[in-house]
Amino acid sequence: MSEPSFESASPYKNDVLALPVSDLDAASEWYCKHFGMTEIERPDAPKPAVILERDGVQIGFAIIGGDPSEAGAAIRVNDIDGIKAQLESNGVGVANIRVDERDGEKFNVFFVVAPDGLCYYFNEPIAG
Repeated sequence: MSEPSFESASPYKNDVLALPVSDLDAASEWYCKHFGMTEIERPDAPKPAVILERDGVQIGFAIIGGDPSEAGAAIRVNDIDGIKAQLESNGVGVANIRVDERDGEKFNVFFVVAPDGLCYYFNEPIAG
């Protein structure tokens, strides 16, 4: 079995590379430490932002105003139990895994609400 990894990220609203935060340094530090991400870019335009990456999947944070509690991302993973265990071992509060059904497809899912208020929907399709 391969290492648990992120496969893709989709925003709830606008742009997965511009999730609203009030402090780029704090966001970068927290997501690198807790989600196992690496900072790869810090553009100043069009708005100050930081882009992080894990397993080739990028998530970005920007100073754009907006309410973080109304934003976040869906993160597709290849091993929901492994990702949950990694996050928990990094000190992240993780909700229990449950099964969701969308468009006739079933997914194992769990949620994480980060300290900045952003919500993450980790999901893995159930085979068969």
